[in-house]
Amino acid sequence: MSRPLTLLLSAHAFKTWGARTAAAVPAGSLAFVTAEEALAAEGPCAADIAFMTREVTGSSSKDRKTPELQGFETVLRKSPQLQWLQIHPAGAERPIYGELRGRGVKVTTASGATAVTVSHSALGAVIALNRRFPLLADAQRRHAWEPRLGERSPRDLAGQCAVIVGLGPIGRNIAALLRMLGMTAIGVHRTAEPVEPCDRTIAYGQLHEVLPQADWLILCCPASPLTRGIANAAAFAAMPAGSHLVNVSRGEVAVEKDVVTALAAGHLAGAYLDVFEREPLDPASPLWDMPNVLVSPHTASHSLGQNEAIFGIFLDNLARWRAGTKLRNDVDDLG
Repeated sequence: MSRPLTLLLSAHAFKTWGARTAAAVPAGSLAFVTAEEALAAEGPCAADIAFMTREVTGSSSKDRKTPELQGFETVLRKSPQLQWLQIHPAGAERPIYGELRGRGVKVTTASGATAVTVSHSALGAVIALNRRFPLLADAQRRHAWEPRLGERSPRDLAGQCAVIVGLGPIGRNIAALLRMLGMTAIGVHRTAEPVEPCDRTIAYGQLHEVLPQADWLILCCPASPLTRGIANAAAFAAMPAGSHLVNVSRGEVAVEKDVVTALAAGHLAGAYLDVFEREPLDPASPLWDMPNVLVSPHTASHSLGQNEAIFGIFLDNLARWRAGTKLRNDVDDLG
């Protein structure tokens, strides 16, 4: 009889999902080791597969790791027989993931688990910015009665154009929601191959051809050599005056100083920013005090049901792993 697979996960994840994970596979075919146990033990960890859940990364940002994340990464590095790691985010930009892939470890994301929540956040941002909710809130704080009349009235969303950069599950959901409002959706992807439900799809290299039509530039793509810094001064200058920016992708996709400049000049009428070049956002950043900006602390995806959706993807991939079939959201297959 072959030995059971050993699954590495946090103590919290084991307490929350251990019994359900064990029940999903034949009895005796899966063993568990917690990161806390493995970190305290001398010598290598015997994990074959691993599940890095949200509480491991916790309040970590790309610039600041919590002790929990540092400890989990240490255990991953001392797991010589590790073959597969399931992670909770939709993107795999942390250096540890590239390091593991270089060792031949499969890394799979939870792409799709956050598609609904992030697209709802983007939809809420479009409606809030278009209806001038941040400016109304600013007036309320000042006890100022400032009706949005005449030239200050919001434009109707119907007929406006959104250029959506990134057409994974999030981008496609956003396009579907905006089209329900009567908006036009132009999707930007690796290729110009049509993608439903966009009205038109273009390649990244064609972005500047459509920016003059863009009432909204919505960023929901991974950070990659193709996308880093794609939302910059030249891009904003190509957009119509009074357009808006929504960033639910990664901070590196937008050049932050150029965002600030375009907002301060009034060329961008407003922005919803969930991600930043450095996180947490510097308390001295002018973005905090701009009345036409919604600052969100990298929380566009969060909801009470999200962790269960991520666990569902893990269970699906665990079944695929045991069956020797293609894994869902394999980073090496995403290009």
